[in-house]
This record gives sequence, structure tokens and C-alpha cells, in this order.
Amino acid sequence: MNDEKVKGRVQDPKVRVKNFEEVELGYSKEEAIREANRCLHCINPRCVQGCPVGIMIPEFIKCIKEDNLKGAYEVIAKSSSLPAICGRVCPQEKQCEAMCIKGLKGDAISIGSLERFVADYVGDIKLSKPKKNGKKVAIVGSGPAGLSCAYDLAREGFEVVIYEILHKAGGVLTYGIPEFRLPKAIVQKQIDKLKELGVEIKTDVLIGNTITLDELQNNFDAVFLGTGAGLPKFMGIPGEDANGVFSANEILTRINLMSSFKDDSKTPIKKAKKAYVIGGGNVAMDAVRSLKRLGIDAHIMYRRSEEELPARLMEVHHAKEEGIVFDLLTNPKEILVDENNNVIGMNVVNMNLTEPGEDGRRGVVEDENSLHKVDCDMVVMALGTSPNHSAVKNSKIELSDKGLIVVENSKTSLDNVYAGGDAVTGAATVILAMEAGKKAATEIIEKLK
Repeated sequence: MNDEKVKGRVQDPKVRVKNFEEVELGYSKEEAIREANRCLHCINPRCVQGCPVGIMIPEFIKCIKEDNLKGAYEVIAKSSSLPAICGRVCPQEKQCEAMCIKGLKGDAISIGSLERFVADYVGDIKLSKPKKNGKKVAIVGSGPAGLSCAYDLAREGFEVVIYEILHKAGGVLTYGIPEFRLPKAIVQKQIDKLKELGVEIKTDVLIGNTITLDELQNNFDAVFLGTGAGLPKFMGIPGEDANGVFSANEILTRINLMSSFKDDSKTPIKKAKKAYVIGGGNVAMDAVRSLKRLGIDAHIMYRRSEEELPARLMEVHHAKEEGIVFDLLTNPKEILVDENNNVIGMNVVNMNLTEPGEDGRRGVVEDENSLHKVDCDMVVMALGTSPNHSAVKNSKIELSDKGLIVVENSKTSLDNVYAGGDAVTGAATVILAMEAGKKAATEIIEKLK
């Protein structure tokens, strides 16, 4: 029996680098069934333990084997509100697939690809509205935490209203992840599923200004804060105020807002020749690969080695295929500008790795004699983000020293106000935000029912 992992189809690198269409093309039905047939259906499925939202993975894979794709979707839908999204952007290799028994002596089952296949293939199943229970919950923020919380509450009969500050729902799913990794039509389809359950989404509403948190508390039985972490971090080096210095958030948002990727008239991107993206995470990979598609000579600059890159291995692999240059063990010291404050280059230093610390991660120290200049006309900072707490301004909600909302389980210091996701933990993954939303929904259900 051939037990070789079924590899998914991808766009040719030479073609995809000139478009924003999805890179991973997914499984065909025949490919999905072949991959599902590799599953051992363990008595104690470790893969389920590795899934933050607890999808019954062997059950849905068994349904695929039996060509019962509707059944597979129904199994997934019991636990996850965003399967088509999770199947694309969640780090399965560190979660469910990392726990797969098959992975001990070979390739783990491609659980994420199978989840995506089921969601794409059967995603048009209509969800029926449950009977209302008379309780109302407000959700602030329509990112993965808010959407996940809304899904579980709506299925239990709660009247749910989501308030979103921007003009489209989805949060980071809509504005922060490029089209070639997560098509916006997929995001919208998942949001439409929520509306089928009766969830109301109000956009262009700034909680803390248009409506206060106090007003939400007075008008709803509970409030969930899933406001995310949208404030970019910078290095604090000379020259960061120059024309041509951006955060990765701004670059990705501008590109996602473009009405056409060939027409940047509405949200223009600087016509750069050479750009450095500073950082090594998934956001850095998204930004640098997006710039490459705009015809820019795009580089990653990261102060550690390739082994320490926090981005998914698949994203690094795709970036290399697309011609992204990796300047590793290198760090900026100063951004250089001309007389008009335009970026013309950077002074950078080489870095050396130290021995691993208590957390197992290697530190870095500068090579003092390595200062040198690199030419560029754009610098993009992809160094992480922090929460923006405009929604809770003038309230008495407790914040930590790091500016994170303090919770006990999911409950904040305010009556009937809950929080979860990046606003509580700092920037993390889509699936962990979803887990936080589900956890808060469970607490709200227990409290109100």
C-alpha cells in the first residue's frame, strides 16, 4: 500500500508572483479521499488534543473516507465557525498535525488541507436559525475571536450584535492577511454563515466614541470584547519618521483595500524600487510577498538565523520560491534619508547568536565591527502589534502593565463584560483567538442561561 502523503497543488512560483490569486489550490475530491485513507483512526486520537477548538478530527476524516462530505462538514461545524479559514491559515503543523501518530515515523495526515477541502466543497449548506432565548449579547470587534464567540452564542439562541469599527467585518481576516493566502470571498462566505444564524453586524461603529461601553452594558445582558491588537510596534531607531517607512499593518491594509491590484489609485503604495521588511513572522512574510507582487525588489531582514524564523515553514518555503531575499543575522541601526526626508538606505549591523536561554531560544548580540550601509527606498516594520483600547477608554476596566485586558477565565473586572483574543494575550494566531472566543461564549452561556 502506498502511504505517501498527498501533496496539494500550488500555483507555479513564476506565475503567482505576478498575481494575488491563491497560492495553495487545495485538494480535489479524489486527492482528499486518498489522503483521508492514510488516517489510522487511533483509539486515543492525539490530534484532537492538539486542536485548540476541539474538532473531532477522526470523525470528519472518516466521513471523507466514506464520501460523506456533508457529514464531515457537520462534524467540523460543531466545533469551528471558520473551517475554510482555519484550513488555510492555522499552524496545523504545530497543533493537530504535530500530535498525529503518523508523523512519528513519516508524514502526518494533512488535517488542515482536509478541513479546507470539506469547507470549500460543502460550504453552501444553509444554517437554520435557532429559537431565541430572550438574552442579548454585544460583541465588540469582528475578528476571529468575535466571530467565534458570536457563532457559539447564536447557536444557543442568543440575540447577538457585533460592532465593527471598519466598514467591513472580519478584522485581521479581511484587512491583515493577503488575498493570495486567504481570499476575501472565503472570509465573506464565513461571515454570511453567521448572518444565517441571525447575527447582526453593525460596521463603522467606534465603541468608546459613537457608543460607550457603559451604554452596551445597559442595553445588553453581556458584552464580549474581541478588539484584537492593531497598533504596530516600531524599533525606536533614528529615521523611523521618514517618508517610505511603514508598518506591515498599513501595507497589508492598503493592499487589501485596493479595488483592483492593478490600480492603486484609491489606496496608493509607494512606488519603491527596493524594500526591506524587518521581522521574521507570518506578517513579515505576508508583507514581503505582497510587495514582490507589486514589482518591488523585496527583502526580509531578520536578526536571527533561519532556524529561529517564527513564520510557518510553508510560508518561508513559498517566499523563497518567489525570489524573496533573506538577509539573516542582520539588524537595522539607523534609517538614512535625503534632504526631503525620503528613505535612501539603512545602516545595519551583523548579529551573532548566543547559547539558548531558559526558554530554549537563542539570544543575539551585535558584531561591533560590522556596521555597514544597505541601499533601499522603503522600510516596513513587521515587529508585532499591541492592543488599541479605544473601546474601553473612560471605563474602569483593569489593564495589565503591558496594556492587556485583565481577565479571570474570560471575565473582566466589569460586570457582565468578557474579553478574549489578542486584546488579552497580545498578538497571537487566528485559531487561538477563536479558542478564546469559544471559551468566553461558554462562560456567557453558563452565566445567562
